[in-house]
Amino acid sequence: MSYEPPTPPAELPTDIVNTLNGYPADRLQNIARYAEELAEHKARETRLEESDEDELDNPPDDLPDDVPSKATITIKEINDNRYYYWQWREGDKVKSKYKSPVNTDE
Repeated sequence: MSYEPPTPPAELPTDIVNTLNGYPADRLQNIARYAEELAEHKARETRLEESDEDELDNPPDDLPDDVPSKATITIKEINDNRYYYWQWREGDKVKSKYKSPVNTDE
């Protein structure tokens, strides 16, 4: 572990770097957690928006009756456990339905 502060990524705006440098460690940890969750949410939304038309024509065999054919499978981590969820968009909302736990042997 270095005693020098980390070098911020070049693409990070200077005003954000300066703001973050002014925060105490506990607030930075909260910001880091939020940023990770936000990044995961945005990536999930992008995957849902980019669903391939072929997937819509050929839904998975194990698709439940109450899950639309446009749904994709996403992994969520809850309390250090990972689970598969069906996810799809209904208007402006992203809907989810539990599928199964992630099998670490796969």
